[in-house]
Parts: sequence; structure tokens; C-alpha cells
Amino acid sequence: MPIVVDQMGRRVDIPESPQRIVSLVPSQTELLSYLGLDDQLVGITKFCVHPKPIFQTKTRVGGTKQYHFDKIRLLNPDLIIGNKEENDQAQIEALSKEYPVWMSDITSLEEALVMIGAIGDITKTASKAKQLVDTINIEFDALHNLKPTTGEVRVAYLIWKNPWMAAANNTFIHDILGRAGFTNAFSTHNRYPELSLEELHKADPQAVFLSSEPFPFKEQHLAEIQAVCPQAKVLLVDGELFSWYGNRLLKSASYFRELWKQLLF
Repeated sequence: MPIVVDQMGRRVDIPESPQRIVSLVPSQTELLSYLGLDDQLVGITKFCVHPKPIFQTKTRVGGTKQYHFDKIRLLNPDLIIGNKEENDQAQIEALSKEYPVWMSDITSLEEALVMIGAIGDITKTASKAKQLVDTINIEFDALHNLKPTTGEVRVAYLIWKNPWMAAANNTFIHDILGRAGFTNAFSTHNRYPELSLEELHKADPQAVFLSSEPFPFKEQHLAEIQAVCPQAKVLLVDGELFSWYGNRLLKSASYFRELWKQLLF
């Protein structure tokens, strides 16, 4: 079997053409389907909701942190695909003792595009993966002039409640916010800091984005945050278009343009 190095620097023995793939990451599950690997994809997580036919028909082996090892063994995978941030280290190490486990590590658009190319290479879908990478690059390059001439718009991007948490520096969301023309109000923080509402108020963001995932913010949460940041524009946003790092990125650029229209009305 050829040996490849994944994005965590791990050496992985992978079959020449994997035929039984388990994906432990929703955005990478969707990517595998986009690359035409529905037949090879045998196992997914309960959060792999796209595309719908895959979610409805493939074996669900657990969540992104806890897996049913018995179900995975029955599937007899010749490749498992995971992610450093989304998956549990101890469980990944346990799986790696039995199966080839290729891990992504993504905190930027560049790293996402490298991941797409790498998965294309190891699944023999390199041509389609390259086309996808090229198209995403074109879409995001077109965003360079999206930022208004009036200056920066400082955004607090909230991902969780109780405790309140934001996406900060050294995250994929932080990188995507910047590419969409926004300035992260918590760029001096690292990863996903817990915040008090007082800290959110003191950050004085011009906009607050309430993400649809991982916490499912809804309309009822808008007023609560608006009271804390009365001068800010508070919006519900599609978390998948900020945080999914596969082919869903094809939809992100047009979404960000519409988001700017809401902000500038």
C-alpha cells in the first residue's frame, strides 16, 4: 500500500484505490459525495446531513466525538477520513491501530484547498478535485473588493451559548471572515474563547453573527444579544457557509455578498 502523509504529518498506509470509506466529518462527507464516491462511502456520522441521500442511506457510526466501534468493524473500512479539530484524539488513535486513518488539519482556506486536493489524490478523483479547487479560488478572489470604502466592520461571530463562545484567531471561521471582508472583533483571542456578555459588550462589535451551528441560534436569541450590543447589527448566519471546508465553499462567496447587503441596507 502507498504511504501518504496527512495534514497532521502522520504517515498513513492507504490502499491504491480505497473502496470502503468511513467519513467522520460532515463537510468531508459531502466532499466525498461531490467527488463521485457515493458507492465507496460506507459510513458517516449522525451530523453528516449533506447530501440528503447519503444521510438517509449510509450507516451512521456515531457523532464526531464518540463512535460505535462495533459498527465501524462491521463496515470493514479500508480508509477512515477525519479532522484534528472535529474528532476526538483518543478515539482516532484507537481507530488508527486497526485501520488507515487520514486526518485533515484546517485553519485557513489554503489548508482546506490542500485537503480537497489530497483527498482527490488518495481516492483517484484528482481531476475533479482540482476543478473544484480552481473554482473556489476564483469565487473567493472575486471577494477582494467586497469590503466597503467606509472602513472595517468589526464582527463578533458567536458559536455557542451557556457558555457564550466566539470564533477567534487561528480558526477556519476567522480566516473566512477576513476573506469575506469582515474584521473579527475577537482577533486578539485564540481559537474559541468563552465570553461573558459584559466582554461581548466591551468588544463593541458593529455586527454580531449568531451561527446556525454548532449551537442552533434562532430568532429568539436576537433580542438577547441586541440588548447587550444595542449599536450592533445582529444577524442569524448560515454556519455551514462559514465553517464547512469542502465543496460547500462554492456557495459561500455569493452568500457573503448577500450578507453585506443586509449589513449596509
